[in-house]
Amino acid sequence: MSVLRNYVSGQWQEPAEDGTPLHDAVTGEEIARISSAGVDMAAALDYGRRIGGPALRELTFHQRAALLKSLASHLREYRGELYALSARAGATKGDAKFDVDGGIGVLFSYSSKGRRELPNDTVHVDGDPEQLGKGGTFLAQHIATPLHGVAVQINAFNFPVWGPLEKLAPAFLAGVPSLIKPAEQTAYLTHRLVELIVESGILPEGSVQLVCGSAGDLLDHLTDQDQLSFTGSASTAQRLRTHPNVVAQAVRFNAEADSLNCSILGPDATPGTEEFDLFVGQLVTEMTVKAGQKCTAIRRAFVPASLVDDVIDAATERLSAIKVGNPANSDVGMGALASLEQREEVRRSLKALLEAGRLVYGDTRERLSVVDADAINGAFVPPFLLRCDDPQQAQPHEVEAFGPVSTVMPYEGAEQAVELAQRGKGSLVGSVVTADADFAREVVTGSASRHGRMLVLNRHNAGESTGHGSPLPQLVHGGPGRAGGGEEMGGVRGVLQHMQRTAVQGDPDTLSAITGQWMPGSKRTTTEVHPFRKHLEQLRVGDTVVAGPRTVTLDDVEHFAEFTGDTFYAHTDEQAAAANPFFEGRVAHGYLVVSLAAGLFVSPEPGPVLANYGLENLRFVTPTYPGDEITVTLTAKRITPRQGGDYGEVRWDADVTNQNGESVAKYDVLTLVQKESNS
Repeated sequence: MSVLRNYVSGQWQEPAEDGTPLHDAVTGEEIARISSAGVDMAAALDYGRRIGGPALRELTFHQRAALLKSLASHLREYRGELYALSARAGATKGDAKFDVDGGIGVLFSYSSKGRRELPNDTVHVDGDPEQLGKGGTFLAQHIATPLHGVAVQINAFNFPVWGPLEKLAPAFLAGVPSLIKPAEQTAYLTHRLVELIVESGILPEGSVQLVCGSAGDLLDHLTDQDQLSFTGSASTAQRLRTHPNVVAQAVRFNAEADSLNCSILGPDATPGTEEFDLFVGQLVTEMTVKAGQKCTAIRRAFVPASLVDDVIDAATERLSAIKVGNPANSDVGMGALASLEQREEVRRSLKALLEAGRLVYGDTRERLSVVDADAINGAFVPPFLLRCDDPQQAQPHEVEAFGPVSTVMPYEGAEQAVELAQRGKGSLVGSVVTADADFAREVVTGSASRHGRMLVLNRHNAGESTGHGSPLPQLVHGGPGRAGGGEEMGGVRGVLQHMQRTAVQGDPDTLSAITGQWMPGSKRTTTEVHPFRKHLEQLRVGDTVVAGPRTVTLDDVEHFAEFTGDTFYAHTDEQAAAANPFFEGRVAHGYLVVSLAAGLFVSPEPGPVLANYGLENLRFVTPTYPGDEITVTLTAKRITPRQGGDYGEVRWDADVTNQNGESVAKYDVLTLVQKESNS
């Protein structure tokens, strides 16, 4: 049998011992061995910090995003191989796609968000500057910079591809290298994934390392610059969280642990409604996809007391149509659990749940009939649906059977539904299936404090809904309390978890140099060449055009009102306008002021500026009256080249002032500017 190698310190290393055997979940045959014996954990972490970290920090967010996209495209070419290997872990083709395609999709998603929401720079400017002195010479700006450590990820067995990639993507985009330690049962899949990553040569050396088998003394060598992310049981999370070195070094710790997720059927969703069918279909899907081995699966199904029988009848009918067996067989709807050990764990948990309820589908006494497989040597169990008529029993709210197991319980009214949902003591996801918006509001707002994500599912969104159990990289994936208190995914928030937020205080020019962004009070540079005549490479932060003045006349105001149809009284009725506490008489339209300002600063000839694609942060600060003179100062605030494109984005600070030097309007102008090399 092959022994899985470890990839550390820039090379593949054979373990120093034969290791533990790994078995095919369907046949029970040994397929590989796993061990981390001989791996120098301290050296691996040091290698990531010395080699991987500096290489990543030299790249901008956009450059890292482009590499993630390239890696995703590369891995897509090997999906078939990963699907086939997933079958040995008991996964059907649909299960494998959920894992493999989901993981690759995370890379694409973070690549897109990195290019759209982060700068083409190595420093992330977080929020607006804070003026700390009256004269404007002393400012503060929060920035985020990468940690100078390693993102260590200890993963669960159920998603051997998605799990590593969902943690790798935000860490890599932040500029932090990863060390991956997969769960033993399905480590051969993660091992092949890392082989594909390394063989591609796409990522900088030191970006990714792999340790199979035991973590050994890995945690002993973590520092305050490292991050530890874990997916697995709450008991293991507790041990990791309280590890002496993790505590002493204040290591950032992120956990996704046991989650007794719930789904609540609304009282309006009676048999025959679309919502009733959606609830039952979702329940059965979450029980059987990945054989229920999903941290987001529905473990508790709360149903109005009068509908319990209807739900159970409909669910058992659907479950009876699902064939269990060899996932390679196209007739099979549910494959095996990941291992025989996992099968025994499910049986133990099921025994505890039966103390509070009874089985309404699935039988523990009869030998399971499976399709095209060995029920003894393969890790097969049937779906188990339980009924617990007393929802106050403790077991359904405390015991998670990590397999195709769910319990149906009754509730009376929204208040009790909320109370029961909260008894999970922290969940990754909850769902409410209802077309009653008032019921949805009461349940969601009452339950949200113990949920990382909540789905409201009904006929209006079912066609596009990704479902109860599908985490998305744009959204929080994690939960409070027992679920771990983590957010492994969550858009740019997931990236910032791998960075240090620092408040930098100083004068405007210095802060502008540090952030790469023009700050209020920083010097402006006016040149003979209008900034709109400059290609992207020629522009500099601080390039400025001052245009005006222009007198705003009463005729301008009246023409604008007639032309646009905006005849609001403050612009057309002197007496009514004077009675307004904010005005002294008729005022110019704010949008007239902005339009006149554009006419002042624009350079009309064809040239590098390709388009104005919007305004942001527009505020009308001081009223403009007929007879006032306005001047506009436009300053290049941030210049963002588009990676691999022939243009970039330029954000301009626009300040429109009157004859007294008072700002009447402030906003950001967004333009697309052509690169000279592609003109």
